Amino acid sequence: MKQSDIPDDGGATCQCGSDPSDPPGALTINQLLLESRMGLERVHPSDLEREMAAGALVVDTRPVDQRDRDGDLPGAVVIDRNVLEWRLDPSSPHRLPIADDPARRIVVVCNEGYSSSLAAHTLQRLGLTRATDLIGGFQAWAALRRQSD
Repeated sequence: MKQSDIPDDGGATCQCGSDPSDPPGALTINQLLLESRMGLERVHPSDLEREMAAGALVVDTRPVDQRDRDGDLPGAVVIDRNVLEWRLDPSSPHRLPIADDPARRIVVVCNEGYSSSLAAHTLQRLGLTRATDLIGGFQAWAALRRQSD
C-alpha cells in the first residue's frame, strides 16, 4: 500500500498484513498512520479559517522548499517538524511563548496531511489533548482556495 492509497479522511481501516520478519508488535507506517488518526478530530480545509477565528494555533510544518514553492499559509506559525514537540510542549524550556495554554486547539499542517497526523498524535501524547491536523494538508487547503477564486 502506497501513501497515496491511504485515504486522508481519517475513516480508513487498514487491511495490511504483517511481514513475518517484522518484530512482534511492530506496525507498518500505514498502520501507525491509521492508529494516529483514530484519536484526532481532523479539520477539513473549509473549516480552517473558522478554527483560526476561534483561537486555534495553526502550525505549518512544511519544509522551506515547499513553502517557497507553494506559498505561505496565512495566519500560521512556521515550526520545523524536527523541533515541533520542543516548541509546543508546555514543560519544555524551548517552548514558544505562543504555546502557553495546553488546552488550546492546535492544528498541524504539512504538505498533504500525512506527517501532520503523526505529529498531532505525538502532541496529544505530550498532553496537548486538542491537537489535530488538517485533512489533505496545505495542498487541499490551496486547492479549495483556487476553487473559490
